[in-house]
Amino acid sequence: MTTGQFVDQSADQPADQPADQPVPLVDLLAAHAEVAAEVRAGFDRVLATGGYVKGPETAGFEEEYAAFSGTRHCVGAANGTDALELALRALDLRPGGRVVLPANTFVATAEAVVRAGLRPVLVDADPDHLLIDPERAADALPGAVALLPVHLNGQLAPMAPLLELAAGRPVVEDAAQSQGARQHGRAFHGLISATSFYPGKNLGAYGDAGAVVTDDDDLAAAVRLIGDHGSGRKYEHERFGFNSRMDALQAVVLRAKLRRLPAWNEARRAAAGRYHRLLAGFDGLTLPRAAPGNEHVWHLYAVRIGPGRDRDAVLAALQAAGVGAGVHYPVPVHLQPAFRHLGHGAGAFPVAERAARELLTLPLFPQITEGQQERVVEVLAKALAA
Repeated sequence: MTTGQFVDQSADQPADQPADQPVPLVDLLAAHAEVAAEVRAGFDRVLATGGYVKGPETAGFEEEYAAFSGTRHCVGAANGTDALELALRALDLRPGGRVVLPANTFVATAEAVVRAGLRPVLVDADPDHLLIDPERAADALPGAVALLPVHLNGQLAPMAPLLELAAGRPVVEDAAQSQGARQHGRAFHGLISATSFYPGKNLGAYGDAGAVVTDDDDLAAAVRLIGDHGSGRKYEHERFGFNSRMDALQAVVLRAKLRRLPAWNEARRAAAGRYHRLLAGFDGLTLPRAAPGNEHVWHLYAVRIGPGRDRDAVLAALQAAGVGAGVHYPVPVHLQPAFRHLGHGAGAFPVAERAARELLTLPLFPQITEGQQERVVEVLAKALAA
């Protein structure tokens, strides 16, 4: 699950703040200001009824997010990692079965595989878009029970070749960073998909929340059952489950934000376009770009600091100047101590390892102003020159 961590550096600044004011990596306060009245009214509805877990607000969000995703079913979960585990458990895969996933992802993707009783099989990314490489996936698929592509930074993995490679194996999509993204006009391509509504996502809750979407009636029922202690009726437990339900207060927030998500994603695209123009021609900088067929929603705008420059020194200079830049996944999954048992050392996945050394995430959120972006670029230019 490509959730990652961020520090909310939001400051109570007006939209036309002075050019030398801090620029946050993610401004959650600006998003809240747009939905505050609607969220407050929704909270009042929930508090008046005492229906804090599941209930009509959660059911309403599930229906609306399924429609937004173009799927038959959406089942809410407590968080994105649980959602991915629920999707895997619902498939009833062979215990210990191999699941192919990219090394360039947040650790939660691999965590969910292990928690579901399965074994992660990591493969490298393509060097251009840093998404799972179909050629590397093809090498790893023999003997695997499932394929788990990750939609990264706001765009989808190359689903057509991956679906062909899967050859009947279930394809489980990690869509934690792609709410609203499309590929050839479609958001959902595999058998089942999981997403995260961590606060910094394009569609973020006011705490943790997640969801599973699918067109399969039986899988949706299984996800709902497993996430509610394996119980379809109170005190009757049909299968082993656990507690992962979306609470009604998070559903209120998500319903309010979902109504604005298309416009917010368009604002992200406009901001990404401004960065493209402002950063064009910078020496030693590689800009992110959308893969063919993708409608990118720019969850993250991550540039690559080229060889011969110190990415961490550039990051430090930006932060010292009040620009809330960040680094996502500075240590790839296979080099994390928790996954040492997979047996991979340095050099096993060179593209993912190079990305971990070079990537730098710049501030981007729907309410970012042109002046804020110009400030980011000005400070970045000075840092690169130094």
